[in-house]
Amino acid sequence: MNAPDDPYEAYAQWAVAKGDATSVAGTPPAQRVSPRRLPRRPASGLDERWTSIDDNDIFYRESQTHAVASTMMHVHGFGLSGRYLLPTAELLGSEFHTFVPDLPGYGRSSKPRSPLDVPHLADAAARFLDDRGVERATLVGNSMGCPVICEFAHRHPDRIDRAVLVSPAGGIHNQPLGRAMVQLARDGAREPSRMIRVATSDYLRFGVPSTVRLFRTLTRYPSLERLLALRIPTLVVVGDRDPLMPGPERIREVASLTDNHVLVVVIEGAAHAINFSNPGELAHVIRSFMADRPIIDDPDSPGVTRAYEIHRGTLPPPPPERPHAA
Repeated sequence: MNAPDDPYEAYAQWAVAKGDATSVAGTPPAQRVSPRRLPRRPASGLDERWTSIDDNDIFYRESQTHAVASTMMHVHGFGLSGRYLLPTAELLGSEFHTFVPDLPGYGRSSKPRSPLDVPHLADAAARFLDDRGVERATLVGNSMGCPVICEFAHRHPDRIDRAVLVSPAGGIHNQPLGRAMVQLARDGAREPSRMIRVATSDYLRFGVPSTVRLFRTLTRYPSLERLLALRIPTLVVVGDRDPLMPGPERIREVASLTDNHVLVVVIEGAAHAINFSNPGELAHVIRSFMADRPIIDDPDSPGVTRAYEIHRGTLPPPPPERPHAA
């Protein structure tokens, strides 16, 4: 069931009242009208807005920090909207010019005529930044958002400063679909109950046919190849209770396959949706990574959980730029 403030549900009710329900249920998604109504209750302290990209209405959230801050865009996972990324995004919103869009076909954003695969989602993310007048950004993704970021870096290497890949699922460990569904069920029992409520409404909006089609495209996507080819500072964050990810030792083994810029961090006690369940710890790790500081446990969260490095690539991040002499 859609959430009570779902703009599409409001339109459907209006269409029924007008005697035009068939035009809602019987036409392709791209032809459905998507009124630009904001939620009745903001989900975070970020501003909630609409824009249009490629004839699709795009719902997004934006921080009020603009002037001198570098830009950070948060990219959601499989079948979900950006809503579950907000706890971490909001904590970082005062330090970075922050965007959290619902990509086309997800959340409140309208559906394109054909579902977007990973390369097209990466292009849509680039066009969103174009629309917002952003030349370069750091991208923070969760789950399927991580392959989208890797593809973004492959297709638009001049547009990305750094990559933060949180629980980068979508590889062979999650195949076939039945195995992935079992992993998701196990993960659901390890996430906060509030996350289940958010995910359920998002998955229902996304729909079963879209889920099957997108999973098939993910099985063909060269996730590992793209990850190891990254030539920008890259942070990978995993939870040691995440059933959708291999164990930390296997992740360290994979990250060691080549010289790279990859830094791998484990958050103890975290499952898959770290951006939602452990926002304080994740925001602390991201801040340290962005400042090129060692990853140490968050002193503001003593005894809650622990974050620690398990791999640091042989290619260090570039040194901070020094001011030019007068």
